[in-house]
Amino acid sequence: MQEDDEIQVNHYSDGTASVLRRAVVFSGLRFYQRSDVLYQLTQLFCSRYLPKYGDRTVDQMVQAARSVKQNIAEGSTDGQTSMEVELKLLGIARGSNQELLEDYQDYLKRKGMQEWCGRNQRFEQLHAFCRAHSRYDDYKSLLPRMDDEELANMAICLCHQVDKALVSYIERKDREFTTEGGIRERMTAARLEQRATQKEVIERQAREIAALRSEVSRLKALLAQKG
Repeated sequence: MQEDDEIQVNHYSDGTASVLRRAVVFSGLRFYQRSDVLYQLTQLFCSRYLPKYGDRTVDQMVQAARSVKQNIAEGSTDGQTSMEVELKLLGIARGSNQELLEDYQDYLKRKGMQEWCGRNQRFEQLHAFCRAHSRYDDYKSLLPRMDDEELANMAICLCHQVDKALVSYIERKDREFTTEGGIRERMTAARLEQRATQKEVIERQAREIAALRSEVSRLKALLAQKG
């Protein structure tokens, strides 16, 4: 980090400097919302189309889908105190998303089904829908009516959108880390700002005390003249 880079210090309501970064409301992130759709979709898909016993793919897919959303949530929360941890967890989320994507692609290959892409009308409609909708409420009435090929292609589409968003988000966080530093740098910046604030308060109080002493002296002199 360059010495002349300025770290943005947050403050409590009383003006005290804080070492914490601003909290990220992860539930409002569209790629988190899509990861929740993926988790719900994957649970439905596995319960319908994969063996209930003797196939580890079920656990792997459900756990991968859960890992995406949980690591986004945990990373965003932990990011208040540690951007390093946030970046690590977002990276894990992206890896889990890639694992889930490959499981769905493998399913289509194994079943001799088509992965929709390019100038395919079904793909274009699906892509447009997923791009316009990110909350589970927008999907839950559709999922029960879809077959395995449709569900798998929807999951693949969502995986690609989540991955693209995560790549951009991780890059943004990486740039923030370069300029803002980690918790130690923020602690130093907060302490320096707090000391500067305390110094200003002390200097202001000293000026006020000097003014009061001057006023007291003036009043004493006035009383002495009248006495």
